[in-house]
Amino acid sequence: MPELPEVETVRRTLGAAAGGKRVVDGELTRSDVWNGPWPWARVKSAWVGRRLSEVARHGKQLGLACAADESGTSVSGTVCVHLGMSGRLCVYGPDEATPKHTHWWIDLEDGSRMAFTDPRRFGGLWGYESLSALRAKRWDALGQDALTIGPATLHRGLRGTQRALKAALLDQALVAGLGNIYVDELLFTVRLSPWAPANDVSRRDCERLVRAMRTLLGRAIEAGGTTLRDYVDADGRAGGFALKHRVYGRSGLPCTRCRAMLRSGLIAQRTTVWCDRCQAIDAEKNEVR
Repeated sequence: MPELPEVETVRRTLGAAAGGKRVVDGELTRSDVWNGPWPWARVKSAWVGRRLSEVARHGKQLGLACAADESGTSVSGTVCVHLGMSGRLCVYGPDEATPKHTHWWIDLEDGSRMAFTDPRRFGGLWGYESLSALRAKRWDALGQDALTIGPATLHRGLRGTQRALKAALLDQALVAGLGNIYVDELLFTVRLSPWAPANDVSRRDCERLVRAMRTLLGRAIEAGGTTLRDYVDADGRAGGFALKHRVYGRSGLPCTRCRAMLRSGLIAQRTTVWCDRCQAIDAEKNEVR
């Protein structure tokens, strides 16, 4: 499933490819992917003739809004996009065919088309009257974004649960945007065990986690995210960060730090990879390097 770096990459490339362009038409071809208080017909009525003015993100979700008038200062109608496991949100040129499994699309004034495709249909779309309504009614139920959460907030959230640290960090209500890939990479970076009880993590460790989280996610965004199978950005390009993974997907291979064999197991029904030597629960905590 695309995580924060992949969704942020889609946000940036979608803004570059479609931002500021006027919507001339659109269609929802599978009604079961649409949710939220505003039906597609109402959003479409608000959008046609107006310009795509903002592409926002919180955690793993996107929010698309059109300007309500030519000034672009107010918005009317917003679509929340969750890519799920296999979802893509891409912009196609006038001479490019819309892919199979396209469930929703909008046509833009220059002849390009923005299309949401999702073969496995674990993703979805939600309609709201505005970005502020999306934030209040949906995104406020999530934790703070992984790029902006502070150590005190993270420590408060971890202190309230006895779950394994990895399971807690995967909880979108605690911190929004992290998934299986980047939690494994993050915990290896800071030498914390994924099995450690979350409420045992100190405030100092939370400071280390936040610093490393911002650095790791920033590097992944610079690389265009991680492509394992389905993910591409809005221009159809795969991400290159998989080449920089230090533990994720490397079970049974030597640790890049100490050369011990990496182990794997299930935490919160997710395959987890770690180094027993570098990430021992009772090991002395080292500063992030």
